[in-house]
Amino acid sequence: MSNSMGTMFRITSFGESHGTCVGVVVDGCPAGLEMGVDDVQPELDRRRPGQSDVSTSRREEDRVELLSGVFKGRTTGSPICMLVWNRDRDSSGYERRRLTPRPGHADWTAHVRYGGFNDYRGGGRFSGRITAGFVMAGAIAKKLLMETLSVEVLAHTVEIGGIQARKLDPSEICMNREGSPLRCCDPEASERMVQALKAASSQGDSLGGAVSCVAFNVPLGLGAPVFDTLEGDIAKALFAIPAVKAVEFGLGTGFSSIRGSESNDAFTVNGGEIATETNRMGGVLGGISSGAPITCRVTFKPTPSIGGAQRTVNISTREETTIAIEGRHDPCVVPRAVPVVESMVAIALADHAMRSGLIRSVLEEG
Repeated sequence: MSNSMGTMFRITSFGESHGTCVGVVVDGCPAGLEMGVDDVQPELDRRRPGQSDVSTSRREEDRVELLSGVFKGRTTGSPICMLVWNRDRDSSGYERRRLTPRPGHADWTAHVRYGGFNDYRGGGRFSGRITAGFVMAGAIAKKLLMETLSVEVLAHTVEIGGIQARKLDPSEICMNREGSPLRCCDPEASERMVQALKAASSQGDSLGGAVSCVAFNVPLGLGAPVFDTLEGDIAKALFAIPAVKAVEFGLGTGFSSIRGSESNDAFTVNGGEIATETNRMGGVLGGISSGAPITCRVTFKPTPSIGGAQRTVNISTREETTIAIEGRHDPCVVPRAVPVVESMVAIALADHAMRSGLIRSVLEEG
């Protein structure tokens, strides 16, 4: 498996859904950044399971343990290791159905790729549970970006089950996103999404959706074309999140239905600085940040673990059969994925900012 990402700000993910713990090692974080558990825990709390009646009933406290890389309240420049323990585990159902891969999951492909030695409990390394480590690393990346470059990364739910939130300005996103159990900043759309989720859940089904993310104050010039473009590395980070099936920047698929005269962002001079009048390109031109906000939309498939009968096969006998999945699963992963999306975007931006020299390896002298 490839469990590491990044060049200078590099993360390594470890742990499985029903293993002892899940966590992350952050290597390359500059020395001198004020950092402690209190900087990480609030982000983990946003991702934690069991927060509402439209979330999984799995109850994990997810109290972060910071094992290395911080001394006297500041990062040392050495690897930072963080983890949370898996306490509320019930693997019995996975033992019973280990030979019948769940449709929509990685059970079969993982079994083939790793010769059946993979940990299949709860999806193992392919579970959304591992994103707890992403959020821990993201907490560091977000603080590093804010402290050094005033970069802020914000995400919110914009669609669930075909119900779309209206377009919102940044102030509404900041004020309203934590007020909804779905992290949707449009109260009317949020209520309709909740009702749709409850209806799907009562029928043993699930829904997909989308998260919109924006990064403000991103410096001009981040990105290393042609194979290490800013868009490419952000997209790679986002596709590491289980259930992500599409990533778009700017107008995304909307570009296919308009003319160049409608899509191009005209240049202008604002306060003596060159800028664009609009931001249809999503803050990236030629794989390099343009100085405008980075905007992207991330689409998640419906949770594949559903209660209704589905067709599958027995790996051992090669006979067709059906499966109805019991257990504790989110009817939609989108609300808990919002802080994960923010984290992965921040990690990619922090890496590129360090690679460009905008963030030094030592922030201040001790």
